[in-house]
Amino acid sequence: MGRAGFENRAGRKAGFMANFNKVILVGNLTRDPQMRYTPSGTAVCDFGVAVNRQWKSHDGENKEDVCFIDVSAWGRTGEVIAEYKKKGDQILIEGRLQMQTWQGQDGQKRTKHVVVAEAVQFLGQRREGGGSDQGQSRPPRQAQPAQGGGQQAPGGGQQAQGGGQQAPGQSGSHSDPPADSFGGDEIPF
Repeated sequence: MGRAGFENRAGRKAGFMANFNKVILVGNLTRDPQMRYTPSGTAVCDFGVAVNRQWKSHDGENKEDVCFIDVSAWGRTGEVIAEYKKKGDQILIEGRLQMQTWQGQDGQKRTKHVVVAEAVQFLGQRREGGGSDQGQSRPPRQAQPAQGGGQQAPGGGQQAQGGGQQAPGQSGSHSDPPADSFGGDEIPF
């Protein structure tokens, strides 16, 4: 059985099986983002997100459940998260699931799923002075004329796109919006 199709109950080939790997989460950071760099110099930001779910049981009792999810953001998206977000901040993440595999200290093979962020939107209140006090954060970037940088997201928030991929027609790295397009307390993407 290949990727071109699968056999149905009658044993005949059916159509192409599509693949889709998309995750959308809104939650709160469970810890301050941690920056690291690959040997080639690519920025990687690792952090955790807690997503709450509330419902009523059959007997009418309010219930709550929390799901803890590990997230990785690459490139400029990761740098911006590390610079402006900290534990407790709310964030919207669009990304994909990826399985990580490693060998534990006991010699056993270990696996876990993480979300690789491809786009993020900062939610909630803005804080003064950025979010991270890690010493690895870079000074705020100065505004420059835009060349198709961050997109205006629904609801007026700024949206950063990353994951090491660029849209066709874009060159280089993310550029900032024009100086007059954001107030002094907004985050320039």
